Amino acid sequence: MVSRIIPVESFDLIIFGATGDLAKRKIFPGLFRRFLAGQMPNDSKIIGAARSNLSQNTFSVLVENSIKSFAEIKFEKNDLRDFLNCLNYLQIDAAGAGGWNELKKALRPEKIRAFYFSVSPLLFGSLAERLHENEIITANSRIVVEKPFGRNLETSKQLNTILAEHFTEDQIYRIDHYLGKETVQNLMAIRFGNMLFEPLWNAQYVDHIQITVSETVGVGDRGEYYDRSGAMRDMVQNHLMQLLCLIAMEPPARFEPDSVRDEKLKVIRALDPVAPHHIVRGQYGPGSDHSDYRTGVNKSNSMTESFVALKVSISNYRWAGVPFYIRTGKRLEARKSEIAVVFKEKPHSIFGPEAGNHQNALIIRLQPDEGITMDVTIKEPGPGGMRLIDVPLDMTFSETLGIEENAVPDAYERLIMDVIRGNQTLFMRGDEVEAAWAWTDPIINGWIHRGDVPKPYDSGSAGPQDSLTLLEREGRKWREIL
Repeated sequence: MVSRIIPVESFDLIIFGATGDLAKRKIFPGLFRRFLAGQMPNDSKIIGAARSNLSQNTFSVLVENSIKSFAEIKFEKNDLRDFLNCLNYLQIDAAGAGGWNELKKALRPEKIRAFYFSVSPLLFGSLAERLHENEIITANSRIVVEKPFGRNLETSKQLNTILAEHFTEDQIYRIDHYLGKETVQNLMAIRFGNMLFEPLWNAQYVDHIQITVSETVGVGDRGEYYDRSGAMRDMVQNHLMQLLCLIAMEPPARFEPDSVRDEKLKVIRALDPVAPHHIVRGQYGPGSDHSDYRTGVNKSNSMTESFVALKVSISNYRWAGVPFYIRTGKRLEARKSEIAVVFKEKPHSIFGPEAGNHQNALIIRLQPDEGITMDVTIKEPGPGGMRLIDVPLDMTFSETLGIEENAVPDAYERLIMDVIRGNQTLFMRGDEVEAAWAWTDPIINGWIHRGDVPKPYDSGSAGPQDSLTLLEREGRKWREIL
């Protein structure tokens, strides 16, 4: 199957923080892949901006190396040369006056202007102010801001206020790369494009839902940042919250930005407060090739969690009584992101107790191999009675659709193209971010007030034992992290 490529208009993209890790690993390789696919016009301009004093040639070499290291696609030398011809570099101080006049002269007045803030959130306000002061913002301008968007409700409101002084809401693109994953978007297609699933997508038929995002890596060189945030701020408040919203939201009237985001907001506002006994926090211990969490962050008394599991309830007609179990952690036994919609058992089995208990489950895999499976119950082949087993109906994209894995657009390249198109469907709105913090803050403040200590867990495990008990005491169990 050949995917249909819809080119975007020629644009000027300014990447602040162009020498940083995100730009090198994701942004430049993603743009090059879109260039090769024919989606990005050859006359588009990509302007890298940072504090470093780099020559144009040095910057081109930096981008070339990032593409060779991370683009994961075959290309010809001429293709790379043509892409590098789209590049320019400017030394700009986000808090100073240097470089802004040069930037203004480099931009084309009639083109779309996208400003990617791939920098610390502490610089978002300064960048917005400098763009305004130097009269660089046009009606056709938009900004892309990375998480963390604040660290609590108060700071997120402050940040929204600062950006709103210089940009309208439809110019602000708060990016969450999880929403750019192919499978996440397919979740909406499965729910709202198939008569088979939507009638079953409610408390009458669904037993519970699990959302898991596990990592095998530790904090790495992000120790200082991570210890200020923890798993709750770094993952639950944004990535897992977005997945929860897409699973639980009502069908929007149309597949349009505000229609979709209105429904997501309703889900967040319907979330119940989480009781302390429905929260499990953990910290990973040492492994054979790495130190424990506290050594990794260089803080011997750290109370920050590297793992969190929650039982969440939604107070609305569709989901009353259905538990949502969410968990995320570092140094777990496998790298895995998935959503499991587990349906209720049949009210009566004609096969008798010897057939065992069997539940259908829809599994949406986000990584490492994006795809969707449906666990169904069938007869085990062979003679000797009616023995039932569960088997998956598999729709791995690379196999079912005949698409090579590296041909599926990366989340960042997809989202950047949506920015150029002006499509905000897969981006978070300001009130949505604030609502997520309003739900998250009491959980964090609660364990600080109680003096909760994260439970230790072995590296390479499924997390603290208490997280397993969270489901087992209700007759359920987590899906294996394999």
